[in-house]
Amino acid sequence: MSATNHAEESYGHGTKRSYLIGFILSVVLTAVPFWLVMTGVLTPAATAITVIAMAVVQILVHTICFLHVNTRAEGGWTLIAYVFTAVLLVIMIAGSVWIMYHLNTNMMPGMTTGEVSYTP
Repeated sequence: MSATNHAEESYGHGTKRSYLIGFILSVVLTAVPFWLVMTGVLTPAATAITVIAMAVVQILVHTICFLHVNTRAEGGWTLIAYVFTAVLLVIMIAGSVWIMYHLNTNMMPGMTTGEVSYTP
C-alpha cells in the first residue's frame, strides 16, 4: 500500500462509490416523502411517521457517506461527539414535547376556547 492511500484511509475520506451511494440514497429519501405528501396515498398520521423515519435515515446517510463519521476517523472522537450531540437533541426535543403536552393538559378550561369568565 502506498503512502498516499494510507494517508487517505487514516483521514476517512470517502470514495467515489460511497459518494454515489450517498447521493442515490439521498435522492430516494427525498423523493419518496415528497411523493407521499403530494399524492396522499397514506393517512396523515402514517405519512408523518414515514416522513420522520426517512428524515432520520437521511441524517444517517449524510453522516456516514458525506461526513465520514465512523469509528476509524480521528480515533473515534468524531463519532463520540456525534452521539453526544444526538443525545442532547433527543433530551431537548423530548423535554420540549413533554412541557408542551403538560401545559396543554393543565390549562384552565376557559382558556382553550378564548372565553374567560371571571366572577368576583
